[in-house]
Amino acid sequence: MAGLRVGYVLPTREQDLSGEHDPGRLVAQARRAEELGLDSVWAGESPVTRPRADPLLVMAAVAQATERITLGTAVLLPAMRNPVLVAHQLATLDRLADGRLIAGMGGGFPGAATEAQFAAVGVDHARRLGRLEESVEVIRRLWTGAAVSHRGDHFAFEDVRLSPPPSRAGGPPIWLAGGGPALRRVARLADGWLPYPLDAATYAEEHETIRKATVRPVTPALYATLCVDDDAEKARQRLRTSIERYYNAPLEFVAKIQAMFAGTPEEAAAWLDGYTDAGARHLVIRLAADDHDAALEELADRVLPLLPDKEK
Repeated sequence: MAGLRVGYVLPTREQDLSGEHDPGRLVAQARRAEELGLDSVWAGESPVTRPRADPLLVMAAVAQATERITLGTAVLLPAMRNPVLVAHQLATLDRLADGRLIAGMGGGFPGAATEAQFAAVGVDHARRLGRLEESVEVIRRLWTGAAVSHRGDHFAFEDVRLSPPPSRAGGPPIWLAGGGPALRRVARLADGWLPYPLDAATYAEEHETIRKATVRPVTPALYATLCVDDDAEKARQRLRTSIERYYNAPLEFVAKIQAMFAGTPEEAAAWLDGYTDAGARHLVIRLAADDHDAALEELADRVLPLLPDKEK
């Protein structure tokens, strides 16, 4: 079994909620994650619905401040943009990162607020999944460095050649979010899968569906929210406060959609181990915390050592 990799989601949304607005601190947290031995750092996108710093600009700074750690978007919403611009930005970022980039992409968290976000940038929310799929196909063609002409359902252009090309031939791996009906899209288009199913049994079933349907290797990952405390009840209370502030929605609603856990470090490691047993090889961890610096240290010191397959 390949070694397990573990990543950390930078608290870009939490910075906005606190009114801090300090991208430099995000860069310092990414640098600390690298020092602590984590394998990746990630940033999400939601400029209007759940405002935060732009993930590509944050990662450009992180690329210059780190040496080893993988950089990822969890997730980028390419359907809100023109794919020529997305391809150009990601290729440049991959150059800055010396080939350490993973382009995580998705269609957006479900709900009326996401519909309003798409409307704000002039994109029909109902067409977002078609735009996502066409964008992935166009971006990969543009990353070849050849002149590309395209006429599709959502985008059309003639004789476009981008420079610089990505650091790696073919460009950075593209990971797609989603479960259920989205699994066919993952199997057909993605290099990696970044879902957040509620339990390990569902993860195992969906992973098997992808494995049977794809003709190329797809890295199985997991996006999960953790809240850790020696007092499990305090952890659960803090998880509720964090999630409801983050999404402006009841915990019970979000918990029906996303993988999340609150408990002791030992319980958290056991919960994550259920997903690794189900096939997950890259855990992308968002921490529900009041003090994100301390929570990152706790994740590295008290949870990661308990994961048996973690690469040392």
